[in-house]
Amino acid sequence: MSEYQASHMYARTTARKARLVADLIRGLSVNKAIEVLALTPRRAARLVEKVLKSAVANATQDTNIDANKLFVSEARVDDGPLLGGRPRFRPASRGRAMPIRKRTSHIHVKVSEAPEPVLKEGVAAGVAESRAESET
Repeated sequence: MSEYQASHMYARTTARKARLVADLIRGLSVNKAIEVLALTPRRAARLVEKVLKSAVANATQDTNIDANKLFVSEARVDDGPLLGGRPRFRPASRGRAMPIRKRTSHIHVKVSEAPEPVLKEGVAAGVAESRAESET
């Protein structure tokens, strides 16, 4: 089973905010993950969606890969460096000054081809099928 990946380095969002979005799609099929990201009102969802679509495009370059069978095997967000050229400060309490920190993050998404019954929505379907079999 081969994995295909894409990443966005130095994304101008904090890693903490982007991790909340990455947690939503981990383990989902690609089609379901794109739907979830399209309905998520966070700014980081647009960044993660672009990276996910890029990973799918990388996977479909291989002629044997069906985009409908792909799932998100890994969605990870790491801290990037702090932006700032010259040091800048903002006022703080008791006459002190605190540095302005503009955080960045690195977004990594990997997609893999799923074996048939592994997808999350497939689990619910499998439970429904087993209940139908037990009723007969």
